Amino acid sequence: MVEAPPATVNINIASFLPQMARRLPGEPAVVVQRAHRLTDALDYHVWTFRELEDESNRLAAGLRGVGITRGMRTALMVKPSLEFFGLVFALFKIGAVPVLIDPGMGLKNLKDCLGQAEPEAFIGIPQAHVARVMLGWARETLKILVTVGPRLFWGGYSTKGLERLTTDMTSPEETVARVEADEVAAILFTSGSTGVPKGAVYTYGIFADQVHCLRELYGIAPGERDLSTFPLFALFGPALGMTSVVPDMDATRPAQANPVRLSRAIQDWKCTNLFASPALLDRLGRWAERSKKHFHTLKRAISAGAPASPENLERFQGLLREGAEVFTPYGATEALPVCSIGTHELLGETADRTAEGAGVCVGHPAPRAEVRVIRITDSPIERWSSNLRQPVGEIGEVVVKGPRVTREYYKRPEQTALAKIPDPENGGFYHRMGDVGYFDKQGRLWFCGRKAHRVETATGPLFTIPCERVFNTHPQVARTALVGVGEPGHMRPVLCVELERPGNWSAVAIRQLTEELLDIGARYPHTRAIRDIRVHPGFPVDIRHNAKIFREKLAVWAREKVR
Repeated sequence: MVEAPPATVNINIASFLPQMARRLPGEPAVVVQRAHRLTDALDYHVWTFRELEDESNRLAAGLRGVGITRGMRTALMVKPSLEFFGLVFALFKIGAVPVLIDPGMGLKNLKDCLGQAEPEAFIGIPQAHVARVMLGWARETLKILVTVGPRLFWGGYSTKGLERLTTDMTSPEETVARVEADEVAAILFTSGSTGVPKGAVYTYGIFADQVHCLRELYGIAPGERDLSTFPLFALFGPALGMTSVVPDMDATRPAQANPVRLSRAIQDWKCTNLFASPALLDRLGRWAERSKKHFHTLKRAISAGAPASPENLERFQGLLREGAEVFTPYGATEALPVCSIGTHELLGETADRTAEGAGVCVGHPAPRAEVRVIRITDSPIERWSSNLRQPVGEIGEVVVKGPRVTREYYKRPEQTALAKIPDPENGGFYHRMGDVGYFDKQGRLWFCGRKAHRVETATGPLFTIPCERVFNTHPQVARTALVGVGEPGHMRPVLCVELERPGNWSAVAIRQLTEELLDIGARYPHTRAIRDIRVHPGFPVDIRHNAKIFREKLAVWAREKVR
């Protein structure tokens, strides 16, 4: 476990900002790219570390002035912008609790999440306020409304008007609330791609340990510049002393990002770090390969959210300078990072095994993460025992314990009980990742898919990733998804196939492809039982990462096809 910080240290994540403002006052802290819609010309809006510090102080004073206080749950629905960064750090400085919900999860889920979080304050752009009023979001609990932009019929305050309430300005140190490690810092909602969105409760200790872990794992140093395509990760930039460069893109649809704008941002700001989902990495990598572009300023790329294909990683690795690599941290909203591996090891030592059905290697456990593999069960586990553990090489459920693991879901006691295993003997608890995998003899974790997606056949379970990666080796296959039809214990495995070049394939061509895939599957014991193969026009995927496949929807589709 991580040692407790000295009493003189303020563990508030916002406390990094005044430090950086003193150390790097004139360096850019946040850069937001904007494309002119008519000409597509690019410009950049910039706040230095000093400007971000001053603006967040002014906003914090104004938010205090309208009644936002320490511990107050505050929904924040603002697009990636300078104001987004200023407001998040202002809320942390107050000690308020930002409630961050991905707008890409859909209107119904948004309403459910806000109802569950019961925020007392709502800060949003005008469109968010219109939706809030029309759809009745958190109507019973909201007391304070703040608008970023024009304030219309809903009343409340505007961020412009907050400047009149900043007469109580104090020194930078006094503007940052002193907090305890176990004090609630934020509520971050999961994407809902594998079930109902749940609010993971983040403490200040979790944020602080994440910052330290990212620095340890990847050697990130003050003065670096990060092209961050996921707003939450962008918040770590200023805390790490990194410039956060936010490209002009829809963060909820990374697969549709404009690669020219991404490349220009990397080039214009000499970015040293890139954080991207596998879908964005694939889009940018394919474009750069065609355009003969390279990204020699990048020291590293970090890809998270879903497993990236070896082909995707190898392509992007080839665009980087010698010595740089792509890292693929493993984790979830509830615990991140858990493990990490780079392309030098992944492509050089493990990719061949992945193609033969061994799963995807996600590397060694990250600092201060106790990772275990236990017997698979869908029931709650009331108490930790070493007897739960699986031997090396045996597939089981992945669990993790450590200082950056969330303790609970906000007001979801049943889901919390299913996801957490108390460890009263040693203290703390284990979080059940909901994933299956195993450890190899080198102490590396191999990911084999989601526990809920295993296909329980009469002869035993089939796990998605080990099966799918065998069939993904076919050159005409973009990706596959294994689903089960029927009752658990008697499921019929069906392989859904998404083609690399979808189009008007003839029945003869489909039949030929099917025979080739069956021949590939026959080479391995764990894929021989897969005899039903169906070509799908385009997999349903999550909006945030465009990579997590909605297998539940595919299973319904497959059931209709194999009747």
